[in-house]
Amino acid sequence: MKVRDDFRRFAMRGNVVDLAVGFTVGAAFSTIAKSLVDDLIMPPIGMALGEVDFSDFFVVLREGALAAPPYATLAAARDAGAVTLNYGIFINHLVAFLLIALAMFALVRLVNRLDEKLEAEFGDVLGDSEPTHKKCPDCLSTVLAQARRCSQCTSWLVDPPPE
Repeated sequence: MKVRDDFRRFAMRGNVVDLAVGFTVGAAFSTIAKSLVDDLIMPPIGMALGEVDFSDFFVVLREGALAAPPYATLAAARDAGAVTLNYGIFINHLVAFLLIALAMFALVRLVNRLDEKLEAEFGDVLGDSEPTHKKCPDCLSTVLAQARRCSQCTSWLVDPPPE
């Protein structure tokens, strides 16, 4: 019973639920990004390069038992049983990753700016009168509010003691 109760408390924490929602939204966003790359971005790039389909860029490592090379498409190589190195599909996935990373960067940047704007306009919403952290004026790292010296660059955050 104790293990079950511990697991229930763990699973119902806000962080775990948020993480599950994040993964679900991320998976859905990944399919959208893949479609964006495969269906909207790569076809015009392929046309600009002379009717090239990046998903058909591959190198035959071992010819297939059912048919001899050359293979016109990756599907033909797979149907023949050939072993291939599919670098064109990798290029598609790399572009999709870069688009997802760019979108996540823009989203995090937007949330941070919104948070700073709201905090500047409304102050501390949680009612904490004492900040728990502060920025070092020299290296701009975050340190505890009670710290006398920066843990990163060791500069004094308050007047140094007399020598």
